[in-house]
Amino acid sequence: MKVCVTAQGQGLDAPVDPRFGRAGAFVLVDTETMTAETLESSSADSNHGAGVNAGMTLARSGVRALLTGHVGPKAFDVLMAAGIDVHTGASGTVRDAVTAFLDGTLPKATGADAGNGSQG
Repeated sequence: MKVCVTAQGQGLDAPVDPRFGRAGAFVLVDTETMTAETLESSSADSNHGAGVNAGMTLARSGVRALLTGHVGPKAFDVLMAAGIDVHTGASGTVRDAVTAFLDGTLPKATGADAGNGSQG
């Protein structure tokens, strides 16, 4: 399964970025092989719509789940429409977040946990 982790850098050892829309990068991880590909965020510095734009980027990337700290309501709606499960509360490194996801200890979100335009 391909998952995305919001990150402050590249690769599995990068710290998790707790923000979704304004995350510095998205690390795409194949959970079977633990190979990672990093996408730089093009919406991190956007004045408006960062979460929605980030959600559309992930929808095109083929990920099945997002692992992040927090996600706003508009971004959550875009992710749900794309069939991407959202798991909030991720922390530590990208590798830590994926491990928590695989262990079932990173909860699946049932809604947004950050306001519109929230920066963390």
